[in-house]
Amino acid sequence: MTSSVRSQQHPLIQKLADAIESTWKTHLDLEPYHLPEDLGYVEGRLEGEKLVIENSCYQSREFRKMHLELAKVGKNLDILHCVMFPHPTYALPMFGTDLVGGRGQISAAIVDLSPTTETLNLSQDYRQDLEALPPLNFSQVRDLPDWGDIFSDFCLFIRPGDETEEEQFLQRVTDYLKVHCQRATASEPVSGAAAAQVRAGQLYYCNKQRQNDKTRRVLEKAFGSDWAERYMTSVLFDLPPEA
Repeated sequence: MTSSVRSQQHPLIQKLADAIESTWKTHLDLEPYHLPEDLGYVEGRLEGEKLVIENSCYQSREFRKMHLELAKVGKNLDILHCVMFPHPTYALPMFGTDLVGGRGQISAAIVDLSPTTETLNLSQDYRQDLEALPPLNFSQVRDLPDWGDIFSDFCLFIRPGDETEEEQFLQRVTDYLKVHCQRATASEPVSGAAAAQVRAGQLYYCNKQRQNDKTRRVLEKAFGSDWAERYMTSVLFDLPPEA
């Protein structure tokens, strides 16, 4: 889906959104995932500026939900948010990436494969794949939030210093995504205690992400607290179904 918001956003957000969808379509057998009808495309006002949110969602054999959100507030704020939620029957980590930009600059760029294991460590096969990627150096590495124990040792959280670093970040997200899709398609379903742990890991991840006060404050300012709570819990970080 080509987004009308996408064409107005920072070039790195446009490139990353295109790369995510292209990688999904290359490696996974996608089907639509239907969000609540009134939450797929949303318009509001934030401090006098027009706020637009566009959501694209898919599902596959391995993933119960693959969510790509693009948001724009006037000319001052561009956002990309993406999370892949595995089915609880697949022992896979949580892929997530976010870009935040404004006035022509990207201020925050993060990507991770967050573990769903009891020890919050990635499995050895993922670690080997990620360690095999060429090392990258970025000039401005950012600190993770207080609730950031969900992130792996391979989490990359930066402020890109120039276009070269933007391209390096784009490549690294694509690298992580390809590793994830290839591992997912090669994986077999789990059951019993293993599936229960995957679900517990997703619950922990989602509950931690819901603590992101910055996201909640923006939504509350634009749409009110009830709407923000519904959006956080039904679109951004909905919990996996009961086994």
